[in-house]
Formats: sequence, structure tokens, C-alpha cells
Amino acid sequence: MSDAAFTELRTPRLVLRRFTEADAETLAAYRSEPDVARYQGWEAPFGVDRAREFVAALARTHPDTPGEWFQLAIDAHGRHVGDVALFVDGDEPRLARIGFTLAPHDQGHGYAREAVTAALDYLFVARGKHRVSADCDARNVRSAALLERVGMRREAHHLANGWWKGEWTDEYVYAVLATEWARHRTVGAPAQSAPAVVGGS
Repeated sequence: MSDAAFTELRTPRLVLRRFTEADAETLAAYRSEPDVARYQGWEAPFGVDRAREFVAALARTHPDTPGEWFQLAIDAHGRHVGDVALFVDGDEPRLARIGFTLAPHDQGHGYAREAVTAALDYLFVARGKHRVSADCDARNVRSAALLERVGMRREAHHLANGWWKGEWTDEYVYAVLATEWARHRTVGAPAQSAPAVVGGS
């Protein structure tokens, strides 16, 4: 069941919120960076008109809608710096996937880790998910390291399993179960309180 009342998640430094029309230019800017687009499902450049269409489409849907991706804008100190993507399985809505993108000049400050941790808390605690997974191009070393730092484990290394932007690529699959996440957040995670969910059902 979709979370139609959702508006935002708050962490110590970030707000994960719905996209607004004002985010279209920053979205287009970081999605147009070749290093950002390299391992993602779009091609650079990513124009402002396309970004506006993307934001408008998100306004018509809600997080936790089975069978659909939903992007949350990452806002750091009043600036749009990236996004976290959530996908809920259409056949089994207790299964979810996650992805993330951060603008290059906002990397290296721990924002992605804080945002991904908040998104996992939201999926497991607020929405009752059983398992959350993430796919990662094996060459994307920084993203793989982040997924491991937040407590996800590498379950698989698929060799040359996808034809991606003109070449065969390897892919890692990461995952974490609700029971593992609860244990990780109690014992092993850095201090970060669970995000405050504003709205939500």
C-alpha cells in the first residue's frame, strides 16, 4: 500500500523530501555530470526539460507503491544535493530495492551514508519491509563501499551479466534483512537516531 501521506524524512543534517519544481535545474545539473551518469540508467547530458518531466511524474505518485520507483530529494542545509531511489516489488511488497545519487561537489561529507541509512530505516521501521537489496556496478568502488558501511552485505558478484552502455559489465548485489538491520542499528551503526517521518501513513 503506497504511503500517500508522506512528505519528508528528517535526520540530523538532511531532509529527504518530495521533489519540487525548483529542483529541476539541480537535478539536471548533477545527472548531466559524466562521472555521475556513468553507472546509472540515464545518459548525460540530462536536460532541464527532461528533469521537469521527471519531477512532474513523481508528483503524481507516492513512496511504497508496489512496482514503481520513487525518488526522494536529498536536501542538505537548504540545498538540493542528490536523491535516494526506492522500489517496492510489485508481486511481494515486503521486498524493496534502493539506489542513490549525489552531486559531485557534495560527495565526501557523509551525506549519502546518512541518506541511505534514513531510507533503510524508513523501509524497515515505518513500512515493515522484510528485505532490501541494491545492485551496484562492480567498478563503482565508492558506492559498493558505502553499501557495506551502512550494513548491507554482498550476496552476489555476477560476471559480465549486463550489456551496459556499450560493454559487458559485472554487477554486485547487496542486501540486508529486517532482522539484520535491527541488529546493525543497535550494535554496529554510527550514532544516528532514526529519522523523523513527517506525514506517512
